Amino acid sequence: MIKVVRVWHPDDLRNDNSFTILPTTRLGTYRSVIEEVVKPFGTSRLGSNLTLSSKLFWRESDGVNFHPCIEFSSTYTTMSPSLTSTKSKYLIVVVNGGLNQQRNQIVDSVIIARILGAALVVPILQVNQIWEDKSEFSDIFDVAHFKRTLKDDVRIVTNLPSTLIMSKPIEIRDTPFDSNPEWFRSHYASKFHKGSVLLLRSLDSRLAKDLPGDLQRLRCKVAFHALRFSAPIQALGERLAERIAKHGPYVALHLRLERDVWVRTGCSSGLGPSFEEEIEKERIQKPQFLTTRNNMTSTERRKAGQCPLNAEEVGRLLRALGATDRTIIFWAGGEPFGGAEALKPLVNKFPLLYNKNDIALPGELKEFETRKSMLAAIDYLVCLKSDLFIPSHGGNMGRAVKGSRIYAGWGKNITPNKRLMLRVLDNTTISKEEADQSIADLHTDPTHQFEESTGKKVVDVLSNPIPDCMCQVKSTKE
Repeated sequence: MIKVVRVWHPDDLRNDNSFTILPTTRLGTYRSVIEEVVKPFGTSRLGSNLTLSSKLFWRESDGVNFHPCIEFSSTYTTMSPSLTSTKSKYLIVVVNGGLNQQRNQIVDSVIIARILGAALVVPILQVNQIWEDKSEFSDIFDVAHFKRTLKDDVRIVTNLPSTLIMSKPIEIRDTPFDSNPEWFRSHYASKFHKGSVLLLRSLDSRLAKDLPGDLQRLRCKVAFHALRFSAPIQALGERLAERIAKHGPYVALHLRLERDVWVRTGCSSGLGPSFEEEIEKERIQKPQFLTTRNNMTSTERRKAGQCPLNAEEVGRLLRALGATDRTIIFWAGGEPFGGAEALKPLVNKFPLLYNKNDIALPGELKEFETRKSMLAAIDYLVCLKSDLFIPSHGGNMGRAVKGSRIYAGWGKNITPNKRLMLRVLDNTTISKEEADQSIADLHTDPTHQFEESTGKKVVDVLSNPIPDCMCQVKSTKE
């Protein structure tokens, strides 16, 4: 089978703009120079000879000049020495879910440890029931960096002290959703009088998103500074990002087309009756995986903007925004349900479409191939470095990458307005050109990449660190 792939030949070091069509079986005969750790890619590399439509496609928002500013109050810093030296109270946390769901819970575990004045044992990653991933914290994250970065905020230990190693922790499983710091203090602080070790499970969304300023800033410090990926992940993710970026600016898509996504969301994949029957059968067998309301049809969910965009819809969005058949696109995500057939609408429009398997050299992904959380972390890094990031569905990864990019000041983000966009696509009374213009207009608000209009009063600081963790400065532009 022939497919379009990017090939890095040693000669490309002298002429680094070539694209070659080759059978995939011949990829193993080519090699590439391994680069050092990449730096953030700046918009200056886009060049000055772009067309007007290309400039609009890649251009970041003007007049939004923010920079990280995490400064804790004097009260916070005064309390820190006593809290970071505690050896009488220990908190063990077991986190579940996929990579970014676990990441959110790790962030919250640090906040809860600070609230309770307890030392935090390096979090335990529960085996993922869908991915069957047995990765430990140290496989995915840099433990030493995690502990070092937070040494002035929370005491973090790798293991319990020998005097407590055999003691049975007090286990708590019924933490309500969106609990505030006062609730944690009133319900959990007293538990330490009965024992020195507290065990918490299933922390997803248990800690409120809207916290006092110091704790919001601590959230940012954990997410954007302390949670660095382990050295093997960091090195490979940045290598792949540099490899694709050599050929020009690139779009990163986080596609949510995996089998479990269609099962959990209750949405239609759009691949036809046989595929829909297969997904519905799995929903019946595993009703616990369905995370949306059962009283809505898949059509109603789609119209409400609750479904991932499929490949055809993503393609229409990219075209409307100004992408062309020469736009380089990296897609992140797991194996699409329906395989190559599911991606065909995108491949037909955008032949320079690649994922990590396409741009990795033979053997580069071998040590990660059975660890889906580690593969997701590699995707995360390539998305992080892109010039434009677009998730096809909200989700934890889309929000996390967007927040990290805003905080770091890297590139442009577009969160699809699915509800309004699909209304346009379903409108048969307007031309394709009119539809494209309407879709483009929906996503050209200059503040769009910084503030997603969700209708909710509370915005998660990890997806939008402005203004809790970033300050605006006057632009130096005339």
